[in-house]
Amino acid sequence: MSKLRDGFTVERLNRDAENCLPGHLGVDFLRLEQGIAAGRMAIRPEHLAPNGRLHAASIIALADTMTGHATMSHLPAGASSFATIELKSNHLGTLTEGAIACTATAVHLGRNTQVWDAVVTDEATGRKLALYRCTQMVLWDRG
Repeated sequence: MSKLRDGFTVERLNRDAENCLPGHLGVDFLRLEQGIAAGRMAIRPEHLAPNGRLHAASIIALADTMTGHATMSHLPAGASSFATIELKSNHLGTLTEGAIACTATAVHLGRNTQVWDAVVTDEATGRKLALYRCTQMVLWDRG
């Protein structure tokens, strides 16, 4: 089982994401420990769909960011990166304002694949908004 890699901290994750999509969306990493990553995103107008409700892609972006950065921080020694093989989300609710929170939990941390589950909630009430699962392929340098 892969362990949390040295040097990976909440501060590093926030810094690494600053000029990428997660930073532009306002994703904040709050917690990183063995097998867990958590964060939040305050809802802004650009996160909404034309119907005025939180866009499903905004929810997926938060869950995918938590699981992706969690994967990177749990790669086995010698692995260079990862690629998403599959992702799935079940949407249970939506919001129009406030913030969403996400906790990603490792299901499988193998040498060649990782599987992560994430739950996205209304930060204010804890109500579940989405259940998300992804499978990641661990990449190794060919040299």
